Amino acid sequence: MTVFDECHHTRKNHPYNGIMREYMLLSTEDRPKVFGLTASPIQNAKNPIVSLNELQTNMDARVVGVLDHVDELAEHTPKPVEVIQEYPTCLEFPGYPEPSLWTCLCAFDMRSICGEYWADIERRYYVTLGNLGPFCASLYLFMEVKYAILATNQLDANPRNTDDVHMIVSRPTANEDEHVLSEDALSVIDILFEYETFFELSPTSTVPREWCTPKIKTLVDVLLAHYRPTFQGIVFVEQRQVATCLARVLPYISELEGKVKCGDFLGTGGGGDSEESLRGTLKYGSDGKDVLKLFREGEINLLIATSVAEEGLDFPACDIVIRFDPLQHMVAYVQSRGRARNKISKFIVMLPEGDIFSREKYEAFTYAETRLKDIYNAYRPQSTVPMDVVDENDDEDDETHPDDLDERERFVVPSTSAFASYDNAISLLNHLCSLIPRDLYTPPHLPVFTGDFQATLDLPAALPLAPDDLTYEGPLKHSKKEAKRAVAFVAVKRLYELDVFDEYLLPVTGKDVGEEIGGVGVDYDKVPTVIEVGVRNPWGMDEGKRRWLHLVYWDGVPVAGLITGTYLPSVKFQWGETEVEMAKGRLISLDEDEEETMKDYTRLGVWHIITTLPLASAPSFFLVPITEELEPDYEAMQRLTSHPRGIQDWSGITDSVLVVNYNQRGRTMWLHRVRHDLTPMSAPDASLNTELGTYHEYYFDRWTRKSPNRPVWTPYVPTEGPMIEVSTVSRSSSGVYPLYGDSKPSGKKKSSEIKIMPQGCCSWLDISESMFHVWRVLPVLCKRVVDIYRAREARFSLGIPPVDEKLLIQALTIPGATAGFNNQRLETLGDAVLELCTTVHLFNKYPHKHEGQLDIIRRGSIANRFLCSRALEVGLERFITSETHKKTRGWRYVEEDGKRTYPRRSLQDCVEALVGCAFETGGIPMALHAGVALGLAFGGLVPWETRYARVERVPVPPMFADLEAKLGYTFRNGALLREAMTHPSFSSYAASSSYQRLEFLGDAILDLVVIHYLYRKFPAATSHQLALPRTKAVCSPALASLAVRHLQVHNIIFINNVQLSTDIAQYVPHLEAASALTIVRDGWRYDPPKAISDVFEAIMGAVLIDSGYNYSVTAGVVEKVMKDVLEVLSPDVCLDPVTVLTKWVAGNKCRVNVEFRPQTKEPESEGMLAYLHGILLAGPIVSRSMSVAKNLAAEKALEALKELGGEKSLGRICSCAVEKIMAVSEAIELQMEITEDSDVGGVSVVSVSVP
Repeated sequence: MTVFDECHHTRKNHPYNGIMREYMLLSTEDRPKVFGLTASPIQNAKNPIVSLNELQTNMDARVVGVLDHVDELAEHTPKPVEVIQEYPTCLEFPGYPEPSLWTCLCAFDMRSICGEYWADIERRYYVTLGNLGPFCASLYLFMEVKYAILATNQLDANPRNTDDVHMIVSRPTANEDEHVLSEDALSVIDILFEYETFFELSPTSTVPREWCTPKIKTLVDVLLAHYRPTFQGIVFVEQRQVATCLARVLPYISELEGKVKCGDFLGTGGGGDSEESLRGTLKYGSDGKDVLKLFREGEINLLIATSVAEEGLDFPACDIVIRFDPLQHMVAYVQSRGRARNKISKFIVMLPEGDIFSREKYEAFTYAETRLKDIYNAYRPQSTVPMDVVDENDDEDDETHPDDLDERERFVVPSTSAFASYDNAISLLNHLCSLIPRDLYTPPHLPVFTGDFQATLDLPAALPLAPDDLTYEGPLKHSKKEAKRAVAFVAVKRLYELDVFDEYLLPVTGKDVGEEIGGVGVDYDKVPTVIEVGVRNPWGMDEGKRRWLHLVYWDGVPVAGLITGTYLPSVKFQWGETEVEMAKGRLISLDEDEEETMKDYTRLGVWHIITTLPLASAPSFFLVPITEELEPDYEAMQRLTSHPRGIQDWSGITDSVLVVNYNQRGRTMWLHRVRHDLTPMSAPDASLNTELGTYHEYYFDRWTRKSPNRPVWTPYVPTEGPMIEVSTVSRSSSGVYPLYGDSKPSGKKKSSEIKIMPQGCCSWLDISESMFHVWRVLPVLCKRVVDIYRAREARFSLGIPPVDEKLLIQALTIPGATAGFNNQRLETLGDAVLELCTTVHLFNKYPHKHEGQLDIIRRGSIANRFLCSRALEVGLERFITSETHKKTRGWRYVEEDGKRTYPRRSLQDCVEALVGCAFETGGIPMALHAGVALGLAFGGLVPWETRYARVERVPVPPMFADLEAKLGYTFRNGALLREAMTHPSFSSYAASSSYQRLEFLGDAILDLVVIHYLYRKFPAATSHQLALPRTKAVCSPALASLAVRHLQVHNIIFINNVQLSTDIAQYVPHLEAASALTIVRDGWRYDPPKAISDVFEAIMGAVLIDSGYNYSVTAGVVEKVMKDVLEVLSPDVCLDPVTVLTKWVAGNKCRVNVEFRPQTKEPESEGMLAYLHGILLAGPIVSRSMSVAKNLAAEKALEALKELGGEKSLGRICSCAVEKIMAVSEAIELQMEITEDSDVGGVSVVSVSVP
């Protein structure tokens, strides 16, 4: 007897079939009996009878199914639970370190270095990248290139000799004649050496999930959900390098650490030395033990296997079997599922989200299995197949004719080696169509195939292509399926030529946005949340540097000099009623003694007038008095430095000097007059409200320290001498000043309260009144100098156009600086400018990409991570003002390292604020200049009017005459207006595309026009106060209202959908009846068909293009049409009920969030319920829109919570405040219990910590 395991392979050129051909040569009496075992005798589910007969003929045997004792069989071989696990698709890995190994290697001619291996390396690299992510793909590339260099150059190295990823190729010496590597090869080897440590995974190493595809992340979640201590499972993949890399990486993902022990199972042959070397890096099995044996013994609990593990080997029953890659045929489905034969086993099939084709293929397998069992069970001896189990429609061709195979083509993109073939062309088209946006009234966009053996392909009209590029006719083929593949292949090649597919043959680029505009930026994920950077600082008195004297003018009179180590810009500002100016500097020579005098003078001035605190280090500039010759007045400085605590000789002093009191250190006062009529022994003034008899007694008592925790202090109060009238000088080191308007003193020169104290305990400071004024204004002067210095340095260093200087200062100041102004308003404006400039560039760069593709690309171009990386790349972080300038006692202008810390998000805010600053100064042209300087995707410096082609003149259909009149704009290209009015349901019948691309453009235009209008109208509004009314103005109900009330677009829109036309007709009366105020205030109550607002946006996009991309003209049209809505906007616009409810509940100390639960009540309506603390407050509120229902429910819920004494009032159902008090009390009691028995030195100590 001859026994065949997995006998279904007895077909075509399989060895089993060769054995059976030899078997047939024997005479009948000499032939052994044949016994075959298989779980899938039918391989071709489309032609089961043919497949079954072929197997029986090849094996000279009959197929017999289990007909008896079926229940017993089911008990011992239970069928696993089958689950479809979807995973999101993502081609971007912003967290992966750059440059990647692939980027480095692509700088060389790798075909000359790796020879014939390179083509396969590229192909496998991209497969691994798409399946596993950049780390695994780079790991494979590292080992494969290493092996390819070894093999190509025939170097004496054996990767099997190492159990790590160390590169073992050494540089040849100069006298080696054979196999001398090229310079490029040596450079590649150096690169591989550099990456060695990166791919070495120590036991403590982890692989971040951000370096992996969402597919791996989903796999990790599945494994965690099914993990048990006795867990065992198999993950099936298609390609060998995927299995090996996956087995290497999974144990190092932090969530799986210590839970999974992986091994790969690839079978024998085909892998090469590179794969053996890569397998040698696995955490388990590296000692050469048989991986299958380790799996059977439980040392490995997760096997990553290719199809070789599907059948023919004895594996233990697994708790979970996962098909990591989509199933390709019936045998793989049945055989791999058989590995999950525990009673609680699961068979999980992983499919991409939205991959209808793969899901339908899997469902076809599940359906076919039952039907095929019926077929081969019917093949009993002397019996025929029941006709009711044969599907007459299953005769569709599946085998490819040999002539068709010979005629197949393969298209390869030279730059990336991405390829299109007959096998993947249809899936590429399906993926492209799946990204096309659609509303509720538009069916899914799919390619349509017609014809039989010569197929015709019609692509969705929603694609922005010429009619000739939407229809393709393929060559004549021998089968219908091959005809579809052929015409799809033709379409893919043409779409690549049109740039619909990128160089990776993907509808959306997988490259970093930075590569599109030059450079790759900085890896955002490597930037900490709070960054420390060195900022440009104008201060510093380094030794050896030149010194500059900047004269300070007080109302035009030079009164002081600022000595700096940097040439500073001139500064002028208003300080109350006084004009303060710092002139440009001139060089000055100083010796060490002179500098030391200035330093001491500056320290004392800061101490007495600004901070009353010693400086942390040497001052970073000197403020000094000057002589009539405008030179430093060293005599005046020495008079102060020689008496740092004041002069006790009061001869000739009557008023207007600074005074310090021995008993009140750190307090400086201003002398008004000397009272010779009073002495310390005089009776105190009645205003002191004291029972003590003399000033001496009063001040002695007042200045005596009474706190037991402070050192004993006996004040000095004389009994003789005159008294003096003084007032305390307020002080502040704050540099806060208004960017617009006059600065006002941060504190009064003299307090309104005049005090009388003994002259004998006071001394006076030799500081002139003019110098006193300058000292007080110094913090503001310094802050102003820093702001202007950084702004100008940023302009010249970054190449920013000549924007308004005050706006530039504002754009570089973050909120954390508390400077009295910040960049948030400009950031809000700049965000809209950034979106429009990027949109216009992408719209014209990719004329054949649909809205869905453009939206994905734009999101990457305006994302915070991209803006942050660009800011770091150009060095913007050096010019950001983050120092806190609120009122403090410390003096910041001292010698220091210039390091500042601020949040990472400040970088992207400053980028947007700079763009907004440029736009506010010089419109779109200057914004383009600033954007290009910052490395943004704006398409260059050339103005739009010059950059883009002139508008083609096409007559405007008469039906749009009224629309043009209402717009106040006459179109030159009527085709644009026709396109703007065409809904996707009608585009199949129109000569132009639908409005979707124009809507994409118009959305960005409206956003900028509205926010700019609000920015100018409300100069005092915060960014939040600008953002909310902007949202109210550009939301779908507001735009739909304008479209109906002002433009009547519902009368002329091109629609080919009855339901959409009906819904628009039903909503028009509501929109016509609503005023602009109603729409802005209660827009959440309306949910009109989105097509109305889409058309409005598309019209504005059409105006921009037709005007030659003249933003000013377009903005005028928008403001004219939106006038009534814009006029009712204000920073205090009403919030929606959900937001009001959330804020009200939180404001009343309730710590539980309001919960909204949907409930379907009618087939076409959705209900919403509102709960708080598990109690139903409102609902179900039924509406055709979930958002409307939610807001109505919130409105009702708020009414219930506010009802005094009501059953559902907040006071009755919420106990959060009581629970918090009880929690605090329990914490106190617990802390007392813990510390009550503490013994310190034999004494019981009780300490209470109150939170």
